[in-house]
Amino acid sequence: MPYSAEISRANPSCFVFLIDQSGSMEDPIGSTNKRKSDSVADAINRLLQNLIIKCARGDGVRDFYEVAVIGYGANVGSAFSGQLAGRELVPLSDLANFPARIEERVKKVDDGAGGFLEQKIKFPIWFEPTSGGATPMGQALRLAHTWLMQWVKDRPKSFPPIVINITDGEATDTGPEPQAEDIMALETADGAALLLNCHISDREADAVVFPDSEAGLPDDFARQLFNVSSVMPPSLRELARSEGFRLGPDSRGFAFNADLVELIRFLDIGTRSGGGMR
Repeated sequence: MPYSAEISRANPSCFVFLIDQSGSMEDPIGSTNKRKSDSVADAINRLLQNLIIKCARGDGVRDFYEVAVIGYGANVGSAFSGQLAGRELVPLSDLANFPARIEERVKKVDDGAGGFLEQKIKFPIWFEPTSGGATPMGQALRLAHTWLMQWVKDRPKSFPPIVINITDGEATDTGPEPQAEDIMALETADGAALLLNCHISDREADAVVFPDSEAGLPDDFARQLFNVSSVMPPSLRELARSEGFRLGPDSRGFAFNADLVELIRFLDIGTRSGGGMR
């Protein structure tokens, strides 16, 4: 069965996050006062922390995954900060060992009596929010393809790569169709690379997550991103259904008008891959 390879240190999987860093990411997300760039950075850093926790064992963090973050706006390239700046696909143990910095944040927790307590937590940062410039999405997808060509050659039996693109606007270069098709043509013995797209729209419209048709999407760009998103394989469809999403056999890895909560849920499904870890 495709998309069922066990993930191990000998056969890891990988994630590539493409992050829109254009000037419009300075705008607030949804009805909040929080900038899109800040919301996306928080979501990515939280997800990386959760991946590290999931892969921690008694002997340390095991390299079940390799991760890349590509930013595209005024510049296109690796978006890691600190000691990982400029790195491409980074083993998970390096992420665990080299966060750019650690923030102290306040988290509200249930006090057991109907109220909440404020608890200080450590929040590691690998990816900083930034915004400026246009939206060279095609260049970012091409760079991801370049990095992944060698990865699938070196890892022919692994669960295929998953690329997650988060954007709030239409590409300003030649992308994204030909570059997206090139990514989805990459494959291991377990299946083709998966491309998921999350469109953080400014439109006043209901969120659409994992649709099976472009019908109902409000504009050409949303339909374009839908059409360059991978059909969700059975293993990921079942995971999404277990989290309350409604998916059919033709549902694609696409989200439109996602607020922060939906963005985090979408990313979480996208990074729960494979037939188990050992």
